[in-house]
Amino acid sequence: MKEVVLAFVGTVSLTAVLSAHSVWADEASAKPQKIGLWNGHAPVGEGQFEDAEAWITVHRPAKPNGTAVVICPGGGYGGVVVEPEGHGIARWLNGHGITGVVLEYRLPKGRSFVPLLDAQRAIRTTRSQAKAWGLDPAKIGIMGFSAGGHLASTAGTHFDSGDAKANDEVSRTSCRPDFMILVYPVITMTELTHGGSKLNLLGKDPTPELVNLFSNEKQITSETPPAFLAHAVDDKPVPPENSRLFYAALQKAKVPSHYLELPSGGHGLNGYKGPMWDAWQEKSLAWLAELKLTTP
Repeated sequence: MKEVVLAFVGTVSLTAVLSAHSVWADEASAKPQKIGLWNGHAPVGEGQFEDAEAWITVHRPAKPNGTAVVICPGGGYGGVVVEPEGHGIARWLNGHGITGVVLEYRLPKGRSFVPLLDAQRAIRTTRSQAKAWGLDPAKIGIMGFSAGGHLASTAGTHFDSGDAKANDEVSRTSCRPDFMILVYPVITMTELTHGGSKLNLLGKDPTPELVNLFSNEKQITSETPPAFLAHAVDDKPVPPENSRLFYAALQKAKVPSHYLELPSGGHGLNGYKGPMWDAWQEKSLAWLAELKLTTP
């Protein structure tokens, strides 16, 4: 029988976590911990900040295999479906030795860079804690569902190696994910997008430059990390063309990638259950093992 870890216990600040390395490292299987990423002072872009917070909840398996995944739940950039596309996914990953890091990102409300800043910070934080959390810093990936898939693919196409002059270790750390897993993702901001996600992210009248910047199929280079995509052909809210566009661009750039097109399931794959849901989970784990990003 699969062991299930219950929801997180307690909340702590990032500063507290950074000062508690030895405690985390000595625990055989830590309880999930909810960690603030910005200490209450979060950037919104262009040098501006707000008194707000984004959170990660770290689910650590009893026997970590060194791989971690930052998980971006969906919600059309108007909410965050944190249980089925967040904590539930982390518990599934834990069953395979993978550390799950559930990201509760700030909602953009037209401030287009806010979710990306949170995702980048989550990756930097996870990688900076690799030793404490029993991770390989070269096996830190990102996963996303629906609009969370857009966020994950944005993080996978907009990244940097960190600020070498920064005072804190997290800011000095790279935010490039080592792999992406994208499940029925929003990818483009063109006419094939999900309208609600585009409105919430970019606002009512975005410039062509902004639309292009967040159409992630147009942002792929040879430096883009490997990606696994899964999408149902009968997905109406987010057409499978989103995944097809991204996969085609990955293949053109010769980035290792795999696209699993599912025959049914719609958006959400029959409510996160059944053979279509099981298929992407099984295939994505096999793909990670093939690329030696996790153990079989």
